[in-house]
Amino acid sequence: MTETARPDGTSVPSAVVPGIGAALSLVTLIALLVPVQRGLEDPAIWAALTLTGVATLAFLVGVHDDVDHRIGGGIALSSSVGVLLLVGYAMNQGHAVPVPLDPLPVSFPLLFGAFVTAGLGIGLGAASYADVDPVGLLVRSGYTAGMMGVGVVGLFSIEVVLVLLVIPIILLFGSLSLAQAVALSQLGMAVGTGTVAVAYLVFRGYDLSYIDVRLPTKRDVLWTVGGVLVIFGALFAISAVFYTTGVESSDHGTAQQAQENPEILLILIPASLLVIGPFEELLYRNVIQKALYAPFSRFGAVVVGSVIFAIVHTQAYWTAGTGELVASLAVVFGLSIVLGVIYERTENLVVPALIHGVYNAILFTNLYLGYA
Repeated sequence: MTETARPDGTSVPSAVVPGIGAALSLVTLIALLVPVQRGLEDPAIWAALTLTGVATLAFLVGVHDDVDHRIGGGIALSSSVGVLLLVGYAMNQGHAVPVPLDPLPVSFPLLFGAFVTAGLGIGLGAASYADVDPVGLLVRSGYTAGMMGVGVVGLFSIEVVLVLLVIPIILLFGSLSLAQAVALSQLGMAVGTGTVAVAYLVFRGYDLSYIDVRLPTKRDVLWTVGGVLVIFGALFAISAVFYTTGVESSDHGTAQQAQENPEILLILIPASLLVIGPFEELLYRNVIQKALYAPFSRFGAVVVGSVIFAIVHTQAYWTAGTGELVASLAVVFGLSIVLGVIYERTENLVVPALIHGVYNAILFTNLYLGYA
C-alpha cells in the first residue's frame, strides 16, 4: 500500500486503522474460541488462536501514537497471514464449526467467518504498516469494492451474452451439443468481457491507448518464456505443499465436464490462446489491476487484483466442499500474482495473455491426453 500524506509530503498516522484491525482480530479470536470450547483438538486451530492473539495485541499497540505503526502493523500483518493459512487448512481438513442461526433452518460455518475476518485483518495490517489514515482507508476500500464489482459484472456478462446467443439458435435448430455450447461460451466470454472492458474505458473517459498492447520486444519474449516457467514452477511448488500437508483441492467445472466429454478440450486448447488468456488478462490486469495503481502501490495493486481474480473464480471451482474450494482459490491467487507481477513489469498485455493462454492450453492438453 502507499502512504497517505499531507500536502507537505509527511505521512498522517492514525489510531483508527489499527483500532479497526484490533476489533476484527477480536472477532476472529471469538470465532476460534468456539471450536476450542467444543473440544476440537486441532493443532491448526490452537496455532491460529495464538497468532490471532498476537495480531490483536499488535493492533492495540499500534493504536498509540507514540509507537511506530510499522512495528505493530508488520506484526499484525504477518500474524494475520498465518491465521488465514491455518484456518484455511483446518477448513480443508473438514472442520466447519457450524453455528445454528435460529429461527432460520440454516447454520453458519464459524471457521469460514474467521477466515474472512483474518483476510480483512491482513489488509488492515498492511494499512497500519503504511500509516494509512481513515480517508485513505476509505479510498482504498472504495476502489477495491468498485473493481470487485467490475470483475463480477465481467463474470455475469458472459452468461448474459451466452443466453442471447443460445436462445435464437435453440429456437431455430432445437438443441445444442455440449461441444457447440462450449464453443458458444468462449464467444460469450470474448464478447461479454470485451464489452465490460470497453464500457469501463468509456465510463472513465479513456481511449484505446489505455489498453497496453504492443508488439513484444526481445525483453518481452524473455519475460514470456520465463513467465511460463515460473507459473508452472509455482503450480508444482503449491501442489507439492498440498501433497505434503494432505490438502485437497476442488476440480474446475470444465475438468469435470471433460471427463465425460473429452472432445470439448479440443475447443478449449485453441480458445485458451485466442480467448481465455487475452480477454481475462484484458479485464483483470489491464482494467482492474491498472485502476488499482491509483490508490495502492504497484505491488499492493497486484495483490488486491489477485484477490479479486480468485474470488471471481469461486463459481468455477465450487465443485466440492468449502475447504477444497479455498485450496483451489489459493492456487488461482498464487498464479494470478505471477501474471500480475509480469504485467506490472512489462506493461504489455500481450505478455501475461500469452503466459495465461499457454498455461491453460498445456493443462487442457494434459487433460485430453489423460481422458481420451
